[in-house]
Formats: sequence, C-alpha cells, structure tokens
Amino acid sequence: MTIVQLQYVLAVDHYKNFTTAAENCYVTQPTLSMQIQKLEDELGIEIFDRASHPIKPTKIGFQIIEQARKIVNESKKIKNIVQEEKGTLEGEFVIGIIPTVYAGLTPLFLKTFLKKYPNIRLVIKELQTKEMIASIKDGSIDIGIVATPLGEEHITEAPLYYEPFIGYVPEYHKLSPKGVLTLKDLDSNDILMLEDGHCFSNSVMNICDFKRSTDKKVNFECGNLDVLIKLCDDGFGMTVLPLLYTEDFPENKKSRLRNFIEPVPTREISLVYHKSMLRVTFINSLKEVIQAVIRGKISLESTGNVISPKLEIK
Repeated sequence: MTIVQLQYVLAVDHYKNFTTAAENCYVTQPTLSMQIQKLEDELGIEIFDRASHPIKPTKIGFQIIEQARKIVNESKKIKNIVQEEKGTLEGEFVIGIIPTVYAGLTPLFLKTFLKKYPNIRLVIKELQTKEMIASIKDGSIDIGIVATPLGEEHITEAPLYYEPFIGYVPEYHKLSPKGVLTLKDLDSNDILMLEDGHCFSNSVMNICDFKRSTDKKVNFECGNLDVLIKLCDDGFGMTVLPLLYTEDFPENKKSRLRNFIEPVPTREISLVYHKSMLRVTFINSLKEVIQAVIRGKISLESTGNVISPKLEIK
C-alpha cells in the first residue's frame, strides 16, 4: 500500500471516472487503474463498483476512502511542516476559485506570483462555493478564493478585497439613458442572473430584495457571465457584473456599464482554508501578491455595504 495508490483512489472517488481522475493526477488511465487494482488485490476487496455509472465506491470502499483521505492529508502535513520551518515556498498547491472571480482575477496575479515564486506549481480549479467548502474539508484543495462570509466552523476567512457591483445595460434598453443606477432601477422581470448555485446570483437577489421571476416568457438557466452579456445584447434584459470581470471589456461594451450610486453594493472576496492548514507562508504570500496587483483598481478595505451571499450550504 502506498500514498500514491491512496491518492489515485481519492481522485476516482472525487471525479467518479477513471479517465478524468487519471488526467487530473497527470498519469495515464492504465497506470492509475493498475495501481488501484494492485491495492484492491493486496486488500482482497473491491473499492469501486465499476459497473455503476458514474463510478461509485462499494460498501467497504466508502470506509477505505474515508481512511485514505485522513492518511493522505496527514502525509502532506509532514512536508508542510518541514517547508514551513525552512520558510521555503515550493511544491504543489491546489487553489479553488469561484467562476465569477476566476476570469477577472486569475490573469491579474498569476504571472506575477509564478515569477516571484518559481519553485511553486499551482493547480487552479474553477469551483462553485459548495464544492469549494467540501473540497477544503476533504483536503482535495489547499485554499479557496470565494465570496464571504461563509460562517463555516472549520474554515478560516482572510479578506482580500471588496469588489463593487456594476450594471451592464445594453443599447436601446430603457435604462440606457441613465448615467448611474440605483437599486430601485433593478427589475426582477428584466434582470438576467446566473443559475442557482452561483453565490453571485444570491448576492444580486439580496441587494435587490427579490426572488427570481417566474413571469418571464423565457427563464434562462445559465452558468456563464459571457453568455448573460450576449443575451443582454440580444435584447433579453440587463444584468449586474462584478467589477474586475469588466476590466478587459472592449470600449463598445464599456460604454454600456453603469455604476451604482452610493451606497454601492459590494461583495467581500476572501482566501479561505481549513483551520488545520500549516502553509501559512504560502497563504500570506498569495494574499500579498493579489493585493499588490489589484491595489488602485479596487478597495482593500470594507465600504460598509458588503452583501452576504447567504448560501444555504448543507
């Protein structure tokens, strides 16, 4: 039994697919399958029911996976303790970022961070908040970048910045003549939002104090802000966006952006990690780089009108 075999087992459990698990472990599918088979032969049991679709653990497999997760997480801590004592920043770190932050923030900090810390290898995953919390708890990611507060007992939140919301009003829309927006301008029958599960949608509904409209002729269930913008341009309404997402908009789209008057609705974006996380040097270094590259673009301090995502996390 090896740590690598246990890591492969955890990957299959996470992705529910041997091929996808192998891709994310950076090995071939036959290699991963062979190592898991060797472990099963050694134990004399089957960990996975390969006849099920998607793949799921057997009854005893659930118990083995739970124990494997503990062993792998504890094994990582040995290296972490040594590296933290040396004050070195090296090795692999897995970062989860929510979709509405990923596109706007990642290009801003990534090259700077890797140039400053060349011995670090990053794996960056796009995850929704519920997935992020589960992944932090089971140790499959080291740190997350999400909208907070979350109020999770075993998760530490370190605020990074406070991001204003901004309206996107297409040409010929009824709000287009307005230079700035108020929250009262937002209409549940007119505003396009991401599908349920995205914390940004919850925040938008919270600032507007309304629920999703069921009176529309078409209700879009969309998980991509680019698609929402295209739908707005096609005449289906307007939307609200996070400010950093609009950073690289072309001029014709920037002319459709509308600021909100004070108090401007804002969301808190934080680094989140398990309270048992040992790599404090990495956390502080990542925070320092991100705040350095966005300083001047966005506030690092609370504006006093932070909107909670109010997630129902079960």
